[in-house]
Amino acid sequence: LRVASSALGIGPQHTMQTAERLYTQGYISYPRTETTHYPENFDLKGTLKQQINCPMWAEEVKALLSAGINRPRKGTDAGDHPPITPMRASSEGELGSDGWRLYEYITRHFIATISQDCKFLQTTIDFIIGNEAFSCTGKTLISPGYTAVMPWQGIALEEAIPTCERGDIFTVDEMKLVERQTSPPDYLTEAELITLMEKHGIGTDASIPVHINNICQRNYVTVESGRKLKPTNLGIVLVHGYYKTDAELVLPTIRSAVEKQLNLIALGKANYQQVLQHALDIFKRKFHYFVDSITSMDELMEVSFSPIAASGKPLSRCGKCHRFMKYIQAKPSRLHCSHCDETYSLPQNGAIKLYKELRCPLDEFELVLWTSGARGKSYPLCPYCFSHPPFRDMKKGMGCNECTHPSCQHSLNSLGIGQCVECENGVLVLDPTSGPKWRMACNKCNVVVHFFEHAHKVQVAVESCDACDASLVAVDFNKTRTPLPAGETQHTGCVFCDPVFQDLVELKHATMRHAMHRGGGARRGGRGRGRRGNPKKPKDKMAALAAYFV
Repeated sequence: LRVASSALGIGPQHTMQTAERLYTQGYISYPRTETTHYPENFDLKGTLKQQINCPMWAEEVKALLSAGINRPRKGTDAGDHPPITPMRASSEGELGSDGWRLYEYITRHFIATISQDCKFLQTTIDFIIGNEAFSCTGKTLISPGYTAVMPWQGIALEEAIPTCERGDIFTVDEMKLVERQTSPPDYLTEAELITLMEKHGIGTDASIPVHINNICQRNYVTVESGRKLKPTNLGIVLVHGYYKTDAELVLPTIRSAVEKQLNLIALGKANYQQVLQHALDIFKRKFHYFVDSITSMDELMEVSFSPIAASGKPLSRCGKCHRFMKYIQAKPSRLHCSHCDETYSLPQNGAIKLYKELRCPLDEFELVLWTSGARGKSYPLCPYCFSHPPFRDMKKGMGCNECTHPSCQHSLNSLGIGQCVECENGVLVLDPTSGPKWRMACNKCNVVVHFFEHAHKVQVAVESCDACDASLVAVDFNKTRTPLPAGETQHTGCVFCDPVFQDLVELKHATMRHAMHRGGGARRGGRGRGRRGNPKKPKDKMAALAAYFV
């Protein structure tokens, strides 16, 4: 992880993901290990022979096989897996850029571990100028050894110094005093942070990339050039707040102590239940103490950040107090009711606006509309239902286009048309705000189907198609652009099967697995998928609603 960050410029999380991909494809051994010592029965020579035809290190491999390998003498045996080694030969064309760079380093490192030592002659010259004594040290390469395959660790020609004898006199070309100032230490690099985490017992090779990725995603640090981690204002205030409240929340002592206890459990020297209960008691007490001391954290936060109640702009009404909630655009975007002191999550990476001042029939919250742009998807959602799913078959983060309320006019049951033509579980849902460029979008994937452009009105009918079971669609066309014969403007039919509609449907934003041609084949595909997945309309809506509460 350190080498990938400092030398290859690849972050720890991406490094581990790339290594796992190489492992699952059979190019390297299991990467989540801290072992650096080869077991006695490890076939070093057989592993080396697999690399004999790779042009980048073929000469070094042949020479090593001819002269004999130098079995590694040191290393750490974690007792789980062998060290990370190449399992078969490969090329950049097979693995791609990052995959190949990581594979190349692993292979070169393996070959180097069983190569001969690098031998060099180190020379130190002591000399006197006036009354001052000086010294100069240089290195002269004798045998490159393992540096033949790891040239970046080799001895540069510039390190050599000219030969001289005792008593030789040299001419001094220049003498000068150099004035410099000390400077504060630079920001930690990812490699330096990994070293410190290992030193203090924070995380393992498997979890360290996750920890570093988390602090980046949560905006506690940003990754600068040279893979340096620069703390953000939020990260600095957070650490200072924790330190002021309870220093052990910031210092690595508790986590390190817990990991030591876990190691004792693995060695059979500690009782699992006792260690677990002890850790739970500690964190429970610290949590209660932190909650009781939260005002000190608030004071620090308010110095650098405005309170959430004072930020944002009024957008939609709360269903509890019926006052306006404020929309906070800063990521993660959310709605906050200052009167109820409640915050509600919203979908990210899109625009949020009020949805016709309509309210959710379950909780009286005003609906908002999320949209990803003119060519993307959009759907309404209830802020409360989005954070607190009302039905058992719903999950957090679902909008009205996935809501299973049987009678709400904004729900899946009212606006769902048929199963998505791309994914297995998605349903194509009418976007009632998209007119006059009408569209329906999958509530699971990125499929968007455009249809009936310039129509006055598009509605999902109660009836279903006899052929594919998809909901019928009632369309009121513009009288100057109607495709219907004799100037008719109204027609109800199936978007998959009706011959009148077949030339008015266009799928975008997806690479189709089932081609949507203008002809019988496309309609057959639509019918087949519609039959399997279309949501049925409840015949007795009140009975269906009651069933959710039984």
